[in-house]
Amino acid sequence: MDLKSLTDEQLMSAIAQGGMAEFGELVTRHQEKAFALALRTLGQWDLAEDISQEAFLRVYRSAKRYHPKAKFTTWLYRIVVNLCLDEKRKAKRTPIGLSEYSGNLESKSEDDPVAILETEERKKVVWKAMEKLNKRERVAVVLHRFHGLSHAEVASTTGWSQSAVESLLVRSYQKLRKELEKYKNSGK
Repeated sequence: MDLKSLTDEQLMSAIAQGGMAEFGELVTRHQEKAFALALRTLGQWDLAEDISQEAFLRVYRSAKRYHPKAKFTTWLYRIVVNLCLDEKRKAKRTPIGLSEYSGNLESKSEDDPVAILETEERKKVVWKAMEKLNKRERVAVVLHRFHGLSHAEVASTTGWSQSAVESLLVRSYQKLRKELEKYKNSGK
């Protein structure tokens, strides 16, 4: 049987029965997204790797108890977000920045050095603005903007109410617009 043709839920069912090949497929399928979510939330490469690995360990350990109420990715993202929030609580005394990660603001032309430099500068400005958001606002924006989750999916992933997510996103985007407006007006 071709593992790529199985749904995430079918893979989880096989993992519950001890299927290591199925677990490998699940990790391969979702590791980049889990890592990216952790990296965008924490801003530190090494911590993001640890968090994404721990998330998959938890997925494996929970396979027998897994009963899909939402998409698998929603459940996985919730595990990653909770681990990130736990990590931030542990490291509260040290500010965590997002400056190490450049995100999805890719250059339009890999051959144009000016375009590459402009894109890099935009990335720095956006992440500097993201650092000014509190941790809940940042998590909501990362899940919504960079992972494409709907308000309902963000609520399901974080455990917050949908109205709380909507309020957070409105407030977060207002803060980001205000912060980024400074750079637009300064010509940077």
